[in-house]
Amino acid sequence: MGLEDAKNQVDQAFMRRDPKGRSFENTFGGATSFLRCRYTKDLTGVDIAVTGVPFDQAVTNRPGTRLGPRAIREASALQSPDQPYGWDFDALEEFTVVDYGDLAFDYANVPAFPDTLTSHIGGILSAGAASVVLGGDHYISFPILKAYAERFGPMALIHFDAHSDTWADDDMTRIDHGTMFYKAVKTGIVDPAKSIQIGIRTHNPDPLGVHTIDARSVHEMGPAAVVAKAKEIVGDHPVYVTFDIDALDPAFAPGTGTPVWGGLTSWQAAAMLRGLAGINIRGGDIVEVSPPFDTTGATAIAGAHVATELVQLIGARMRG
Repeated sequence: MGLEDAKNQVDQAFMRRDPKGRSFENTFGGATSFLRCRYTKDLTGVDIAVTGVPFDQAVTNRPGTRLGPRAIREASALQSPDQPYGWDFDALEEFTVVDYGDLAFDYANVPAFPDTLTSHIGGILSAGAASVVLGGDHYISFPILKAYAERFGPMALIHFDAHSDTWADDDMTRIDHGTMFYKAVKTGIVDPAKSIQIGIRTHNPDPLGVHTIDARSVHEMGPAAVVAKAKEIVGDHPVYVTFDIDALDPAFAPGTGTPVWGGLTSWQAAAMLRGLAGINIRGGDIVEVSPPFDTTGATAIAGAHVATELVQLIGARMRG
């Protein structure tokens, strides 16, 4: 998509002719699809579908992440239209990446939500595409992982977060953003021996066999050593990458429900995400961006960058 096309069309999210490539549209105008990709519900030939899940009814503290997908899309328009920095290719140029819109669900029927989301992601996977999900609170990873496990078997998990989210909860009907990975391990959809949590800085006496590199260890080891350990743990197993924005220190991402000091810097997160190139990633999400507490937009900007890195990581896997 070139400058001449931009002169002749508006709202490239709807009007662009070629689904591949980047759109050169004014950052301050037009429909804010993710990275100006085409909005579509047609997954024919699609490699990566970016989809929003505006759900925040599982939070233990401050709500607002239902507005996260919209804010992340808007912030993504600020990114350079050039090849992503630090990569030797551009996934948007080589693969068909679309914005699949948001999950539609009945906000007043919370018990029905998990199956609705699992079906939504299952439809993307059945079409042969990978998903990158814009949350929403972190509970959404559990129904998403169910869809992935149905297709690929128990998943390896690379989990960036301030919280382990593996606190005990044997009531599988509860919808809680602090216990879903406990349930994911207990139900067998995540293999703890092939999973790792990065950036943790809250106490949990039982990590359920999941490897943990807390935030202090990240600072002491450095991103390269953390990436090497993560790659050693997941091997070539199918991987899902989930990034809770509160993995970042509140100085870099204040707009979240449960901020914890001492977290990752944005450069550390960028280095680790890019360093993971080569893993067998099948999908990923960015969650817990809460615009009501994001007074400068910095958190949504960080979230948009994380989502872009997830797209690039999936593209790197597809390239072989």
